[in-house]
Amino acid sequence: MNLSGKRVAVLLEQQYQEMEVWYPVYRLKEAGAEVVLVAPEVGKTYPSKLGYPAISDVAAKDVRAGDIAGILIPGGFCPDYIRRSEAMLKLVRDADAMKKPLAAICHGPWVLCSTTALRGRKATSFSAIKDDVVNAGATWVDAEVVIDGHIITSRMPADLPAFTLAFIHALAHGAS
Repeated sequence: MNLSGKRVAVLLEQQYQEMEVWYPVYRLKEAGAEVVLVAPEVGKTYPSKLGYPAISDVAAKDVRAGDIAGILIPGGFCPDYIRRSEAMLKLVRDADAMKKPLAAICHGPWVLCSTTALRGRKATSFSAIKDDVVNAGATWVDAEVVIDGHIITSRMPADLPAFTLAFIHALAHGAS
């Protein structure tokens, strides 16, 4: 699938899960997408759970949902930090309102729990946050990837191939 001309945001914060950022980033780039690492601050280095550095391309306050094709939210502990940034949450809320593909893996759905994006939907996540996903209004499903409208969720790094392919498909065929 060709994603040329599509700008995709990958949210970033400290303690991100390495594979859940870099595997999708490279697959999206292979498909032709322009990938931007969006964080609370531009040009800041955010270490992964294992200390692998990622430097943000743009601050969330400077990104408009209308200028991106979709958002990927990785897991690790970074979703807990992402939820503390109103600019990051506003970007997710605005993208949700525009029905942009929102893909969240592992603990990533925590960010969606801080919005209304999961209300009335089916979703999955790492099992430890199942209660949070349910309390946010979703029906939790234990599956490799769950697609409900523009919301795409997965459980863990082992699900990355199916998760990333579903996100790429949504970007190629969904709203942008």
